[in-house]
Amino acid sequence: MRLRRPKTQYGVLLGNVAARVAALACVFAITLLLARDGGAAIVGVYALLHVLPGLIGTVISSGLPIGENPRLPATLVSIAFVGGAAGTMLWVAAAPLFGPLVFGSLRLPLVMLAGLAVLTRLTVITAKACSQGTDDLAGSNAVIFTEQFMFLPAYGSLWLAGVHGFTALIGSLLLADCATGTLAWSRLARRRFFGSLDRPSLQLARRVAAYGMRGQVGGVMSQLNLRLDFIILSVLTGPAVLGVYAVASKFAELIRILGMALQYVFYPKFARETSRETVATARRLLPKAGLLSASALIPLWASAGFVIPEFYGSAFASAVTPTRIILCGLVFDGVAGVISASLYGLARPGLNSWAMGAGLAVTLALDLTLIPQFGATGAAIASAAAYSTTTGTLLVFFWWIGRMRSSKAAVDGALARADAGSR
Repeated sequence: MRLRRPKTQYGVLLGNVAARVAALACVFAITLLLARDGGAAIVGVYALLHVLPGLIGTVISSGLPIGENPRLPATLVSIAFVGGAAGTMLWVAAAPLFGPLVFGSLRLPLVMLAGLAVLTRLTVITAKACSQGTDDLAGSNAVIFTEQFMFLPAYGSLWLAGVHGFTALIGSLLLADCATGTLAWSRLARRRFFGSLDRPSLQLARRVAAYGMRGQVGGVMSQLNLRLDFIILSVLTGPAVLGVYAVASKFAELIRILGMALQYVFYPKFARETSRETVATARRLLPKAGLLSASALIPLWASAGFVIPEFYGSAFASAVTPTRIILCGLVFDGVAGVISASLYGLARPGLNSWAMGAGLAVTLALDLTLIPQFGATGAAIASAAAYSTTTGTLLVFFWWIGRMRSSKAAVDGALARADAGSR
């Protein structure tokens, strides 16, 4: 069994990588379709609506599955729906304030309608987390792919029905989430996720939220690291520039597939291991993860120069330089993925949050400094610097934890020898 476990683990890793590659292929198809149908502005709005609703829902719900409890499934579902509903109401109430600033191209009723995506996104995110938490990685991989793929038939159906532009975009996002959520929760039900269903527990919800806030701070900061530049670009330059930058960002993030997959797959494994095993396993993985992510840089750098203009048209040729700048900041993203997974496995999510916070501080400072003068290129420089800062901080934390564990082991060994000698 010990000989087969690595093979199984790598099989799970490959499955997650395949799901993420397929999902990104769908995203490229979506952005290409939108660019051909509505230009860079609609791509920019898609990029914002692809991120903001889920981010708001995650902040408000602040929950992660923990432990084994018959009341946990109902509690998690309740957190998702209550948090999603609260987020939707908050979005609708604030739409007259932030709508003209962030979504200048959209009429106010459409901005309000987009608020429903807070609820639909959160139901999908929760289903994906529950699938991972119950060790159904095949199910979570299916959600990763389906949540992107379902946009395509939804958009095609609305287009055939005579619905176009931003209305079709928002409607497609909502329909895609509804279809994905239905499939994901149906699978969970078939796997008896609700087999021992009991009424929701307020006390359990507090426990989930307490742990979730510690873990989600890092997740939220990571999302802000990824997408804060989208918001600032939209406010300072408009959706058309954001649309060009969104294509650059998505292309560069192909290199992140390995890092995200490593974190997603090895976090449950590290959580089951002892702290010594986790540190040792992570140390063995780090050189391989760094080499693999670095080796992906060259083909992506070279292909960006002809793939982006060829597929998206000359209007998106200015995305090539930002793409290459972001790639430089992501060269060791695989290392960050392994360390993040190990920190969660060691029950130290706060350190991950501090690392993400360091990157976020760099993002905010450089975005506000560089975007007004350099536009999308300035945002790319800020992102690259933030990614590098986050990875460097994670390395420092991992070295510190490894040193602490080694010192503790040495002290324990000395005490054990002294105790044996006294006998």
